[in-house]
Amino acid sequence: MTDTHAHLDFLEEAELEDAKAHFPELRAILTLGVDPTRWERTLALAQENVYAAVGLHPTSAHLLSPEVEEALRYYACHPRVRAVGESGLDYYWTPETKPAQLKALEFQATLAEELGLPLVLHVRSKDGQAEEDLAAWLLAHRPKRVVLHAFGGHPALEAAGLEVGAYFSFAGPLTYKKNQALREAAQRLPLHKLLVETDTPFLPPEPHRGKRNLPHYVRHTLNRLAEVRGVALEEMESITDQNAETCFRWT
Repeated sequence: MTDTHAHLDFLEEAELEDAKAHFPELRAILTLGVDPTRWERTLALAQENVYAAVGLHPTSAHLLSPEVEEALRYYACHPRVRAVGESGLDYYWTPETKPAQLKALEFQATLAEELGLPLVLHVRSKDGQAEEDLAAWLLAHRPKRVVLHAFGGHPALEAAGLEVGAYFSFAGPLTYKKNQALREAAQRLPLHKLLVETDTPFLPPEPHRGKRNLPHYVRHTLNRLAEVRGVALEEMESITDQNAETCFRWT
């Protein structure tokens, strides 16, 4: 199994040691450094079956400067880096920085294309406006390889993602009882575009809801996805592992 989105640098030392004990259970883990203070640590953690992504989270988009652009370009060329991000739009926490978020998104999309790397996208809002805006951005820019991280099932984003050939990555919320609409989306999306993730230490799946998440908990989301699609766990594991390999090119 593969965890295509984690933040190992957010874990406390004891949590990290617990997580590392289970790393052999996973084919690969992508850990993402989301602001300049986290890139060095993220790359240090990218060993063996752990790979890295570096980017500027939309809530940190105001930090973008020529110096940060230069640093991000430098770190994105590291041999353990397999993606740029997470970028995107977040109107839930920082709606006031929308222009800065769009500027940072444009830069990271260009960088990803220049380096031949996938672009990992985050989106969040209270009213769906960020999802609508990101859908419009996708249709206007059509990135070559793009991942919709922690996909939440927004119809406009689903349609735009399908149009541009995006990967749809499902996290813990797929397992939550109330999220039937999200499971219905997972049921109809193309099998070859499905990924699973944890967003460690956030978004823990059932039965760990309310606790801190860890990469090996991705099995619960994988199992729910298999149930939703009506296939054996082993088959869904093989499908999502291959999809992750195709997207991120671990080897």
